[in-house]
Amino acid sequence: MAENGEEKLLAVARHIAKTLGHNESMADDILQIFSTFDGRFSREKLSEDQQPSDDGSGGVAALERALNSLDSQISRFVASDQPIWSDPADSAAFLDAIDELVNLTREWSHASSEKPISACLSRADDMMQQAMFRIEEEFRSLMDHGAESFPVSHRFDESEEEDDVDDGEEDYDDSQIPVAQPLTDYDLIIDALSSATINDLHEITKRMLAAGFDKSCSHVHSGARREFLEESMSRLGLQKLSIEDVHKMQWQELEDEIDRWIKAANVALRILFPSERRLCDRVFFGFSSAADLSFMEVCRGSTIQLLNFADAVAIGSRSPERLFKVLDVFETMRDLMVEFESVFSDQFCVVLRNEAVTIWKRLGEAVRGIFMELENLIRRDPAKAAVPGGGLHPITRYVMNYLRAACRSRQTLEQVFEESNGVPSKDSTLLTVQMSWIMELLESNLEVKSKVYKDPALSYVFLMNNGRYIVQKVRDGELGVLLGEDWIRKHNAKVKQYHTSYQRSSWNKLLGLLKVDNSAAGMNGLGKTMKEKLKEFNMQFDEVCKAHSTWVVFDEQMREELRTSLARLLLPAYGNFIGRFQNLGDIGKNADRYIKYGVEDIEARVNELFKGTTTARK
Repeated sequence: MAENGEEKLLAVARHIAKTLGHNESMADDILQIFSTFDGRFSREKLSEDQQPSDDGSGGVAALERALNSLDSQISRFVASDQPIWSDPADSAAFLDAIDELVNLTREWSHASSEKPISACLSRADDMMQQAMFRIEEEFRSLMDHGAESFPVSHRFDESEEEDDVDDGEEDYDDSQIPVAQPLTDYDLIIDALSSATINDLHEITKRMLAAGFDKSCSHVHSGARREFLEESMSRLGLQKLSIEDVHKMQWQELEDEIDRWIKAANVALRILFPSERRLCDRVFFGFSSAADLSFMEVCRGSTIQLLNFADAVAIGSRSPERLFKVLDVFETMRDLMVEFESVFSDQFCVVLRNEAVTIWKRLGEAVRGIFMELENLIRRDPAKAAVPGGGLHPITRYVMNYLRAACRSRQTLEQVFEESNGVPSKDSTLLTVQMSWIMELLESNLEVKSKVYKDPALSYVFLMNNGRYIVQKVRDGELGVLLGEDWIRKHNAKVKQYHTSYQRSSWNKLLGLLKVDNSAAGMNGLGKTMKEKLKEFNMQFDEVCKAHSTWVVFDEQMREELRTSLARLLLPAYGNFIGRFQNLGDIGKNADRYIKYGVEDIEARVNELFKGTTTARK
């Protein structure tokens, strides 16, 4: 009964259309109006000749009438000088016409082998092409004019993804769009388009994909958004540089560029790319593959720009001074790997994701290569020129300050060296092994340099100075944590041994002069011997003091320790010697003629040692 009732209703509608319509075109228009009021009044159901007759002529006629009606509607919109989406009624009518053309083509596609119907379908394809060209323009216009403001909000919860993207019932009051706030963290997204615009774009997307224009839709979307990303990267200060451009840069210029790259990479991976991902998911809602393709096309150029710069840094010079900036790039890539994994998780972006991992590892190789170059720098440092006064050698200052600065990034360096192929011992990490090896190279280099000094005593002062400096730099900082207390104790003992060796090589001969052989024949013989020894002592003491006063001990505490130990060694022996000399009867009465220095004078001279020249103290 219900079916008979619907047939009667359709028959009445067809009768009204024929009665009111003065010609076939007007009747088709009236039938179209009916179809907009009730789903049962579809254009195909209202057509009396919807099914082909036995000879097929009736079906072709119905198809031609339907195409004529759609052609008049679509042509009107295609030829319009005004944006179709400026009027909601026009945009709705245009989309309805496209829907009907898509449905009509599908319904008749089974009969495409028949020549008359094939000709009609070819005409339908031409109409669809025209409609798609125009709708692409509308899509692009909506993208361009809808991106006049960039609202910022906190990153949305994925579980709250909009399910009603095309229900058309949202309140699109632009005054409710939040104003962008100053950037304080990266937990933000940019809504580049209003919800109303996104809804319109989604409706267009559905039609383009239904018509088989998937790639065209992705291209027009990605083209507009790609320009936005490129402009954003430019505003962040990032230049479009080739790998060769980066390698030609002066180091100071490259340092500045790395700072800009770090900021741009963080903004891109944490804000811009996730925002584009969200926009693609909303515009292409329900079409995940198209969304993925479009997102890849949007972000690929900017991502490659970021990765190429990082790669250029990774394969560039391994000069030691570059370590700290290379570490900055490495750490940035490491910290952004979570974003690379999440934002570029789809099938189209897998190449970008894998390339990011590869370049991150390459940066680790660069860091390890820089330490190898530091080793070579220590080995190549010439031993020809001696440091005045046995002071600190520049290579010691450079290496120790370098390692202390590097160890501020100890956790990162441990990660870098753990990724190498080396095998750490049970009691140390690979970074510890690396640092110990560099220290060993430095000490060996200093040993060679100490041989340049002709005076053995000065060689020990040189080793004492540099050894003390090394221990001080190791003790207070992360380097000491790496090398350990045993290393520090061992090298403190080395410094003390240098101290002892210095005293023996320089002062033992003087002490020997202060020893008296009691077997000397008689008082006169002893007196003569002591006079000769005292004369020799005065001469050698003057020479030693003159020389050693120009030597330098950079550390004040060590300088005082050295003077104190010399005084304790020398003053009692000298005091005993001159006291005995003065008590040698008649000879002793004239002892002052031979005693050049009192005990206080010797102490004063010792306290003048190791002040060095201005050059030696530097």
